[in-house]
Amino acid sequence: MHTAGSDYTQGRSVKISGSRMRNKVLVVVHQEDSTPGKVGEVLCQRGYTLDRRCPCLGDPLPSDLAEYAAAVVFGGPQSANDDHVPGIKAELDWLEKHAIPGDCAVLGICLGAQEIARVLGANVGPHHEGRVEIGYWDVHPTGADDEFLAQPVTFYQWHSETFEIPEGAIHLAENHIFEGQAFRYGQQVYAIEFHPEMTREMIDKWCQSERGSKKLTLTGAQPHTEQLEGYARNAPASDRWLNDFLDGFLPAE
Repeated sequence: MHTAGSDYTQGRSVKISGSRMRNKVLVVVHQEDSTPGKVGEVLCQRGYTLDRRCPCLGDPLPSDLAEYAAAVVFGGPQSANDDHVPGIKAELDWLEKHAIPGDCAVLGICLGAQEIARVLGANVGPHHEGRVEIGYWDVHPTGADDEFLAQPVTFYQWHSETFEIPEGAIHLAENHIFEGQAFRYGQQVYAIEFHPEMTREMIDKWCQSERGSKKLTLTGAQPHTEQLEGYARNAPASDRWLNDFLDGFLPAE
């Protein structure tokens, strides 16, 4: 079992105005060697301490989120439909009962986004033509919220399933292959299909893993070398988006 808070936990304290100080972010991952990547790095640069939990390895999730400024649920090889996997079932229950109704901000990335969509009653499943989206692909704003995304950005993607937009949610981003790229539910729950956390090292790791290398043969998957070229071209714009997004996602209290 991973010890909670084992990665990126040495961020400096940040003074937040208001009745209480919340400089802690809950990070939910899905494998022993998972990392929050650039999302974790930027949060720590901003003074947040990360509490890392992996329910699929038995880590509990807190029912009381009063001490957290936000919760970020990352991607993983599982499916949001894996009710038979105890860790995934625990995450779905936690999102429904504690995270989404709570008063801290919630961000789901890829699998995390699909879990949020499913809890909100939307379907999650494969592309109707069996396509995947692996590598760098354009994401376009829907026009519903220019502060979230004002112009197309090419983001890293790694998914074979996707979500429909839940009833009552605001559809924020799309592309011509996978319409569901991002949505907001209420004012503080965000779900994104793309991966702004990626580093070059993470791309190498995902592409060279036994499970990942097999996916590179699927329709819609870019070769490893093309993904690295895409990182060199597109990481600066993706990084700018991440910083801009976090400005609004975690405002000072």
